[in-house]
Amino acid sequence: MRKYTPKDNVQAKAKYTDRFWVAPRTPRSPVEGEHYEAALAKLKESVEVLDAWIELGQMLVTIRPEQNVDALRTLKEECGYAMCSELSAVDYLAQDGEFEIFYQLLNLGEAKRICVLTRIKENQAIESIVPLYAMAKFAEREMYDMFGIVVNNHPYLKRIIMPDDWEGHPLLKTYPLEGDEFASWYEVDKIFGKEYRDIIGPELRDPARIDRYDTQRFSRIGHEVPFGADPELVDETETPIEYSSDVLVDYNKGPHKVLDKRK
Repeated sequence: MRKYTPKDNVQAKAKYTDRFWVAPRTPRSPVEGEHYEAALAKLKESVEVLDAWIELGQMLVTIRPEQNVDALRTLKEECGYAMCSELSAVDYLAQDGEFEIFYQLLNLGEAKRICVLTRIKENQAIESIVPLYAMAKFAEREMYDMFGIVVNNHPYLKRIIMPDDWEGHPLLKTYPLEGDEFASWYEVDKIFGKEYRDIIGPELRDPARIDRYDTQRFSRIGHEVPFGADPELVDETETPIEYSSDVLVDYNKGPHKVLDKRK
């Protein structure tokens, strides 16, 4: 039998003991294989390839941002990558002052994948690939909504998740996890108006936060109080839970009535 390990107060223990530990990178290897070597050769004929390698069974290619449409057109029309399964960005502004944009392509005929990477500055725009891949119509809107990256020549570039009048871009690493000052008052200002801020209070942005003395948003079983009661007058005496003998059964008490087996 396996030795029992006490699990008391697990939530208070840190998951990582070394705060400076960095996960090791997955190994990279040179581009090998007939398919990837041919695709890389075709790509080098049309655009400037900054770097290329094999990682986790797929080829990754780094190109210049102004050549993204030419690179994807070559991979689609000459290499069989007819499907773009995903595209988005990664925020490296604090580290490098740049966004990394990636395009995940799939060759359905040979079951091969290529990821095209490119870097842009904070206020630099990228060209739309909607004429090549229709799925980019929504993916580029999401990238604009979440990161603030402008996509040139997009047919309908507007927010897709957040409201049109929202301030900020939630997937930026500088954006607070629970929202900024604008987010905490957005629904109050939108529905009631700014003059009701003192009456309603800011929005509760942390769904995991529990205030046991909040008599409006939190129900305390066994310590019920009237809605909106003064927290200073809350009685700490526990109210026993009453069970109905007709509807509910208190399984903490016994013995229980055993039903006859059905025929």
